[in-house]
Amino acid sequence: MRFTLPRDIYYGPGTLEELKNLGGEKAMLVVGGGSMKRQGFLDKAVQYLKDGGMEVEVFEGVEPDPSVETVMRGAEAMKEFEPDWIVSMGGGSPIDAAKAMWTFYEYPETTFEELTIPFNFPELRKKAKFAAIPTTSGTATEVTAFSVITDYDKGIKYPLADFNITPDVAIVDPDLVGALPKNQIAFTGMDALTHAIEAYVSTMNSPYTDPLALQAIEMVLDYLPTSFYGNLDAREQMHYAQCLAGMAFSNALLGIVHSMAHKTGAAFSTGHIPHGEANAIYLPYVIQYNAKEPEAAARYAEIARRMGLEGTSQKALINSLIDKIREYNVKLGIPKSLQEFGIEEEEFKNKVGEIAELAVGDACTGSNPRAIEPEAMEKLLTAAYYGDEVDF
Repeated sequence: MRFTLPRDIYYGPGTLEELKNLGGEKAMLVVGGGSMKRQGFLDKAVQYLKDGGMEVEVFEGVEPDPSVETVMRGAEAMKEFEPDWIVSMGGGSPIDAAKAMWTFYEYPETTFEELTIPFNFPELRKKAKFAAIPTTSGTATEVTAFSVITDYDKGIKYPLADFNITPDVAIVDPDLVGALPKNQIAFTGMDALTHAIEAYVSTMNSPYTDPLALQAIEMVLDYLPTSFYGNLDAREQMHYAQCLAGMAFSNALLGIVHSMAHKTGAAFSTGHIPHGEANAIYLPYVIQYNAKEPEAAARYAEIARRMGLEGTSQKALINSLIDKIREYNVKLGIPKSLQEFGIEEEEFKNKVGEIAELAVGDACTGSNPRAIEPEAMEKLLTAAYYGDEVDF
């Protein structure tokens, strides 16, 4: 067993300034769209790095759900610039992309196919160290051993997994999430809740990850609605909650909520399903499925009990947990089913068999507490499409 976190986590308002203290000669700063630039944080980050004595180059424009092509372009830029620090600031996408860029920068001969095999990365930190600064409160990629990269030719999101890509430094500064749009607060908040719940029931759970998962669940339930409605103190607490959830799932791994989200996010012509929104839709159905496994049922009931939810029996406690998740989805404007989201029925029926196969093969499926075959996965996805109860 192993438990791995960044060596240093700086948290609190104004901690972006810690970039001054990284200590290095050249920093490649990887960012996404323009929100950090518009709010002035990109300029601040560049200045802090320069104040620390570093030459800085910025790689901009990492798209949501970054592509293999973007990763390769970033790796080429790094090969030319030769940074000894890679710093990424953004939501999950720029940080995930930068983790993969880092690998190809250090090992240009590596293929993307090799990296899709879990825990198959070469030894990093031969050329550079890595610092991550989250600007959303959900993915927690700043403290995890994971990166999600999309192959758009195949329409598949690949979760890459290796402790080598756990950042060296995480800067969790709530100033950077003060202006998040409401839908992003909703989706990333439910992503964090899913991370914590899946980590708690995972087959890889441990005494090291359980307290982090439970604390994260409690904080999300306490603070997500008020963060959604604009309370900045709650938003700060959500920024810390998602980080705790990340520490838990990076070490305990995840389950089939994520397998389903990974394989449906880019699968339909009616549009991309944001990752956190997909997780929020699938989570109640997966709990119903997994709760047929006795140990998972006991753990879901324990979550409900610790959160003070009502129920005198195990089944009643699990139902209370499902009801609470659905209550939050309603508050946050998240649909109950894929049909309600807007996925067309004919296309869903045509693709669900293949999606089920891919989801079962996803890297997150192995640590799910109840085994699943493609036939059962197809039934589960179908329940989530129509909004049906899961009773198999």
